Amino acid sequence: MLRLAVVGKDVSQSLSPSMHTFILRNMGEDCTYDKVSVPEGEFAARAESLFDEYDAFNVTIPFKQEIMPYLSHLCGDAADFGAVNTVLAGTRTGYNTDGFGFLLMLKNHGVEIEGKTFLVLGAGGAGRSCIRKLAQSGARVSAFERSADRLKEVYDEFGGFTPLNEVPIAPFDVIVNCTGIGMHKTVGQTPEIALEGGVRAPVGRELLSLCGTAVDLIYVPAQSEFLRIAAAEGKKTVNGASMLFYQAYMADCIYLGCTPEAEQAKALWEAYREE
Repeated sequence: MLRLAVVGKDVSQSLSPSMHTFILRNMGEDCTYDKVSVPEGEFAARAESLFDEYDAFNVTIPFKQEIMPYLSHLCGDAADFGAVNTVLAGTRTGYNTDGFGFLLMLKNHGVEIEGKTFLVLGAGGAGRSCIRKLAQSGARVSAFERSADRLKEVYDEFGGFTPLNEVPIAPFDVIVNCTGIGMHKTVGQTPEIALEGGVRAPVGRELLSLCGTAVDLIYVPAQSEFLRIAAAEGKKTVNGASMLFYQAYMADCIYLGCTPEAEQAKALWEAYREE
């Protein structure tokens, strides 16, 4: 039986335990799956114990980069993106399955990527993964991050997108919220952006009314304020529940040493939703 966990600042509402348990059961493996919430300033004191307590664990906001100094190896997207969401404890190997989950979520919701304009809000662990995958898939990507230094670091690291100091009120095919604003203590809020002249303001109908699709990586609540505004403007909306499931599926394939298959992932997601 695998001993697993999800580790983040506040994972009290995480769906990861039910998703991983469902996926692994359907793939013939039992597991225990804990929620481990760690205050932001205490991660360093807690990190080492994770490798003793669990066979593997998943990492979420805001520790996808903080976990990296404790690892011996980075594989695939983890090395490319500079962020980790999946760890094999025994070998201290880090992976990143966010990109797989993100692209499969868009595909299964009929959101086209190649040649389309994307505005990504946030360039942290999840944001940098989404920016990189979109650029690699042929999208025209612009990104805004409230920390100009962080955005510059991402651009200097792999480029392929337009970093924005100010967000124009202009049409984008897809706007993606990767900030985490809108869940937990920020329910009812939308991400803050800098407008022309450097004026700070929350994302509202002025911008969302011009987009084609709004995507929020948040899944609790199911409709964030960001998505509520977009839906009220008649826009297509996608929340992050299926992305979480698909990246969990790929992580479980890593745990089991098998190759992920898009069709199997989709079939499992549809079965999970019916439970």
